[in-house]
Parts: sequence; C-alpha cells; structure tokens
Amino acid sequence: MKVVKSLLLGTAAGLIAVGGAQAADLPVKAKAVEYVKICTLYGAGFYYIPGSDTCIKLGGYVRAEVALNAGGNYSAQYNGVFAANNRLTNYYSMRAREDLNIDTRTATEYGVVRTYFDAVFTWTTGSYGGTGSGTGATQYSGTIGLNAAGTGLTGSSGGNINGTDGNLSGGALGVYYAFVQFAGFTMGKAVSQFDAPWINYPGNNFDQLVGGSGTTNGVTQFTYTADFGQGVTAAFSAQDQTQVFQTNIWNTAGMSTTGVLGGAYGSNDIGGTRSPDLVAMVRVDQAWGLFQASVAAHDNHVGYYGATEATGHPEDKWGWAVQLALGIKNIPTGAGDVINISGVYTEGASRYNFQELAATSYSMFGSSNAAYQSIGFAGVSDAVFGPGGQLELTKTYGFRGAFTHNWSPYWNTALYGAWAAVNYSGTAKSMICGSAAFATLTGSCNPDFNIGQVGVITRWTPVKNLTFSADFTYSHLDQKYSGVITTGALTGVAKPAATYELKDQDTYSMLLRAQRNW
Repeated sequence: MKVVKSLLLGTAAGLIAVGGAQAADLPVKAKAVEYVKICTLYGAGFYYIPGSDTCIKLGGYVRAEVALNAGGNYSAQYNGVFAANNRLTNYYSMRAREDLNIDTRTATEYGVVRTYFDAVFTWTTGSYGGTGSGTGATQYSGTIGLNAAGTGLTGSSGGNINGTDGNLSGGALGVYYAFVQFAGFTMGKAVSQFDAPWINYPGNNFDQLVGGSGTTNGVTQFTYTADFGQGVTAAFSAQDQTQVFQTNIWNTAGMSTTGVLGGAYGSNDIGGTRSPDLVAMVRVDQAWGLFQASVAAHDNHVGYYGATEATGHPEDKWGWAVQLALGIKNIPTGAGDVINISGVYTEGASRYNFQELAATSYSMFGSSNAAYQSIGFAGVSDAVFGPGGQLELTKTYGFRGAFTHNWSPYWNTALYGAWAAVNYSGTAKSMICGSAAFATLTGSCNPDFNIGQVGVITRWTPVKNLTFSADFTYSHLDQKYSGVITTGALTGVAKPAATYELKDQDTYSMLLRAQRNW
C-alpha cells in the first residue's frame, strides 16, 4: 500500500513539474492591436494617428503635361529664347510632377491646432541659349536643385546636369505650404490673405494670368483671422515681401540698349529687408457666392546710387495696392456654373497685379517689312530712380475673370481673360527715354504698355479624381514705342547686331495635361 501511494504521489509531482515547465515555455500574451480609426471631426479622409488624439489626412496628385509653344511651367513665350522665334526656341516643353500634402488637426481647449505641409517633386524640360562665344555654342539651362517655389536652380553645360547621362536635369523639389494654425493665427508659408479665393486661377487656367495677386506657391506670413459669423471674416497679415512681392527697382544709370530690348530699364537695385508687406482683407461668403476686398502696403527700399555706400541712396517710399473680387454661384446657365472676377490697382507694388508666376519683362520677336525683324519689349517695376534722384513709383491696374460651365458631370469648360496696364510717371519716362540706351531710336519712346490675355480650357473627368484637360491661351503685348532701333548683337537669343522695328506682338500657347488626385 505504501508503495502504491508513493508511486501516485511521485507521478502527480512529475506531472505538475512538467506542466509548469510547459507553461513557462508559452509566449506572453500580446497586447491588443491599436487599429487605425476613422476621424469624423474634420471631414472625409482623416484618421487618428495611433496612440494619439491627433487626426491626419494625406493627399496629393500626380501630373503629366506637355506645353506647346510655351515654357515648361506653362509660361507663354514672353521673353528669352522662348520668345526669340528662331532655332533656340522650344516648340514644346514637358513636365511631370508629384504633389504630397499632409494635414494634421488636434482639438484643444483653445480650439483646433492645425499643421499643413505641401511639397512637390518636379521634372521639367530645359532649354538652350547662346553663350556669346562667337562660335554658335549654346548652353543648357534647366532646374536641377531645390528651392522654395519648386522652380529649381539654373544649370549650365559641361557637367552631369545637362541630361545626357540621365542625372538630375530638370528635377526640383519645392515647398508650397508649411504653416501652423491656432486660435485664429496662421504662422508660416501659406496663400497670401490679399489673394482672391481662386488665387491665380479664376477658371483653373493658364499660369501667367495678369490682373491680380496670386501666391499659388505660398508666402511666409504671420496672420490673424477674425470670424464675425454670418459668413463674414477679416484678416490682418504681415507677409514676406522679398519672396514674391517685389518686381524691380531700376537704377537708370545701368541702362543699355541690349538690356532695354530685354525688358530692363537699368540695373535692379533692391536693398535689404526693412518691413514686411502689411495686408488687410474683408470677405463675405453667402449662398450666392462671395465678395472680398483687400489692401496692401509695400515698402520700397533700395541699395545705393553707385557701387558703394559712399555714393548715397534714395529714401524709402511706401507703395500700396487694392483689390476687389467677386464670385457668383447658382447662375441660370447650369448646376455648378460660376463666374469669378477681380480688379486691382497698384502704386509702387506691381506684384499685386503681375502675380508671382506672371512675367515682369517682355522681349518678343516677330516679322517686319521695315527692318531685320520686329521686337516688342516692356518691363514692370515697383519704382525707377536716376543718379541723385528719388524713387518714382510705377502705377498699374488690371482685371481678370472667368466663366465656368459644366456640360455634364464629366465635362466642363472655362472661358477666361485678363488685362493689365503699366504707367510710368513723367519723370521716370524722362529718365528712361533720355538715356543713351535709346540713342539709336528713330521714332517715339514711351515705356508704358498693356498686356491682354484670353483663353479657353476644357476638362474631362471620366472617373473620379482623374482629369484630362486642354488649355489654349492667346496673349497680345500692346507696347507704346514706335519706329526702329539699332542694337548690338543679342547673343543670348542669337539675334545679330541689326535694326529692329518696334511693334506690338502676339503669341499663342496650349497645355495638355493628365492629373490624378488622391
């Protein structure tokens, strides 16, 4: 009996020991997985970042396009080799772009804290210009680096950037927006508060439309926005003027005939920063559409009359700009149709009319029966000064608008147009036209000019977030010079020393684009 009892006790002890060993070998129970949860607080596409109360949304697009008779960022043939109308001119330019944006939002006792980031990765066709070597050699120019607006850095021939070995020719990284919003404040790089809600694009159109402000690439700012309810808001902003809100402050002592024909009335003599641009905006949003009024103050601060500080300098002068914008919805032509229009006046603040993607120099060549060729040239400035003189502020005014009609849920078309005028003071005209740069002019001298643009864009969206578009634009440069002028060789655009007729110019361009939003 004692033997049986001992065996039973021993067997039980052994089983307990084995069971304990097996239990020790089992894996520890895993923690519960934190699945990504949908965040419904801020609209579709937001998710909670696991382990936090912050919601995030990722978005962007991929775009492929070809610009015909235009530059790679859909810039018309207004200057440089693009407007030379010779063998250096690109008949087409191609571009591919990826956009990535990240939107985060967190609810706090002070309201929503938001951060937003938008960057683009772009490849663009470059171009070739003359080197002035006398051998007919050309030099490649393309975007190869990174900068704030995605337009890249300019390359040259002779290295690994000219596209022959498949390296970075035409590639660029750009940061459009990067800002924080909290308690009504916007801090960082965002669209200017001066801009109309459609920025540069009343009809989602041509990049270089004049007639108003437009910071599609954003501008660094510190802004407070007040919401008064009933669709009424107001904003007060200090924004960086150096990035996109300066054109030229010309010192006419630096004028030359070749420079004038390139659209520059002297050397650009902008000094260091002294004050940001100050902006105020009031906007009313209603069921019928919206109305917005904007005003900006712009400090014009120059360097020196000569090469050193001992030469002295003109005193600063403040310029200003005002813009009115109107958008009308629910019009009887069809569901979703809209009319967007705006008008602007500037004095010493020309970028608020010739927005950041618009040209500020024009040098366009065409045919002539009176000379070697014809040329239309013009330039935009904030101010002009001469030796020992003060700043003469440049005045501009203009408008732009578009009508968009939806033919069906898959097709729509926008008709758009713009016009802008640049007027120089009597003193500025005397300095410009009295320069030796116009010594060979036979005719009349007047640097004032107008530019008009009109276009049509049609978009097809066969499936959600995939759009194909065709955008056609016509531009007319109405310059005020007449007669003929003789100049030395313009080697950058391969034009010879010759006599050229001063004449208005026209150009056409088209953009074909495929874009997938996500």
